[in-house]
Amino acid sequence: MVGALLGLGTQMYSNALRKLPYMRHPWEHLLGMGLGVVAANQMVKWEAKSNEDLDKLLEKSRQANERRYFDEDED
Repeated sequence: MVGALLGLGTQMYSNALRKLPYMRHPWEHLLGMGLGVVAANQMVKWEAKSNEDLDKLLEKSRQANERRYFDEDED
């Protein structure tokens, strides 16, 4: 829904800047809404993937710090 509104708003804003009627070519609005939906879905997927990657990196860092500081005491 957010992506569809983003695409529609972008197209209407573009028409307003060019001082054209808002609904000049209705198919452009549908295309903009479709692209907005795809962009919003990809952004959600990218955010989930980046959070997963960050968790992996933080876990590796934590393990490296534990090895560095706690395993040296045993030597």
